[in-house]
Amino acid sequence: MERKEAPTRKRKTRQLEAVLQAVHGEPDFLSAADVFTKLKSAGATIGLATVYRNLASLAAEGVLDQLRAADGTMLYRECGDIHHHHHLVCRKCGKTEEFSLEGLEVTLDKLANKHGFTEIEHVMELNGVCAECRQNSDSTKTS
Repeated sequence: MERKEAPTRKRKTRQLEAVLQAVHGEPDFLSAADVFTKLKSAGATIGLATVYRNLASLAAEGVLDQLRAADGTMLYRECGDIHHHHHLVCRKCGKTEEFSLEGLEVTLDKLANKHGFTEIEHVMELNGVCAECRQNSDSTKTS
């Protein structure tokens, strides 16, 4: 997958580039602590607060996907789709699938307008059990 560049900013710091490089190509979501550990192992001189700040900024800009784990930890992954999308997340294994539904966006806009809201932004994350975990669960019940 080609790395998505951060939007044009006044300053593109080496710390920002290091954080982008750390998440690039990772198939799984990573916590700020995971990114920090990966960077420190590679010899980077960066603070944990800087990692948090850069991850949050990149997520706000749409460069990274951001999810909240069951324990409340924020997790980040390189955004696989540059267009607005949502996530299905397995509660058991953490597998994440991206999806988008045009009709959903229209419905949410109508709902917001009905209540007098404008300039709408939203994040949608559906949590459930993926087919593989469900199958594994079913097979252990029959054993």
